[in-house]
Amino acid sequence: MPVTETTKQLPAPIAQEQPTRQKIWPVWVIAIIALISVAALAAWNWQQWNGHQATMQTLSNLQQDTAQLESLYGDRGSQQGQRLQSLEDKLTSQRELIATQQRQIDHNARELLEAGNRTRTDWLLAEAEYLLRIANQRLLIEKDIRGALSALEAADEVLTESDDIGVYPVRQQLAREVLALKGISSVDRTGLYLTLEAAIDSIHQLTDQALISEQAPGFVGGSQAEDGPEAGGEPGILARGWQKFKSTLMQVVVVRRLDESVKPLLSPDQSAYARLNLQLMLEESEMAVLRGNQPLYERALIKAQAAVDDWYDASNPRVSALSSTLAELATRNVAPDLPDISKSLDLLKERLAGRLDKGNGGDDS
Repeated sequence: MPVTETTKQLPAPIAQEQPTRQKIWPVWVIAIIALISVAALAAWNWQQWNGHQATMQTLSNLQQDTAQLESLYGDRGSQQGQRLQSLEDKLTSQRELIATQQRQIDHNARELLEAGNRTRTDWLLAEAEYLLRIANQRLLIEKDIRGALSALEAADEVLTESDDIGVYPVRQQLAREVLALKGISSVDRTGLYLTLEAAIDSIHQLTDQALISEQAPGFVGGSQAEDGPEAGGEPGILARGWQKFKSTLMQVVVVRRLDESVKPLLSPDQSAYARLNLQLMLEESEMAVLRGNQPLYERALIKAQAAVDDWYDASNPRVSALSSTLAELATRNVAPDLPDISKSLDLLKERLAGRLDKGNGGDDS
């Protein structure tokens, strides 16, 4: 066929070369390796950062622990210092106490040694000194004249038993002091106090009738007991009736004399106030007796006596007895002038010091 021929006459086709494919797998390998490296580096950096944070936290904890330890050791050091200071103070006080006790032991040893060498005269002089001290205490502090006089006389008797001629000036001064005490009127403070207590009791026994005049209503005179038909006999019906009528009449009719001062009537409250006021005045007098305060004693008794005269009926037996008692108490002297009895004690001290300095332990005669 022509077609076939034509075809056969055409030039043979030239085979085209296939383009070569480029190899990209190394790139992927490198990319994967890079990613792995980046991930590994990121993981390593993360671990390093966590480690750094842990290290920083540990360092902070260590710093806090260090600060606590420093504070603890500082406090302990301060406490130890205080304890050491207190121990040093205690040790110093103990040393002082030991030194004081040592001095006391030495003093007692010397006293015992000297006591062994003392004679009967030394002991008698020491006893006399003690009695003279007691006498001065009784007189100056307790105001006890009798006690002081007894102590002086006892000291003189003790000095009489000693054979020390050096006590002659002491006994001479003792005689003067004994005579001075005997010249003072002794104050019976116990008796005065008990008398004032009895006066206070009598004030409480006074009734309201004693606070008004004799002519006031309610006052029953002491002459009624004497009225009667016969002394010592029982009154009859008429006598008893007369007494009752007389008492009733005296309560209804009041007769007052115009030539005498009229005392005001007191209410029950005023009566209680008067008794309480008198009691306080007498208690003030008791305090003055115990303290030996003569001005206070006289002032309190004068006020009490004036109150009795102003507010109480003088014709009442209890009132008159109380008034006379107060007047008698007002004349007492509760604070006499006391002599100085300390010179004999000073002389005896000088004598004892002289015997001790000589240290012979015997008689100086």
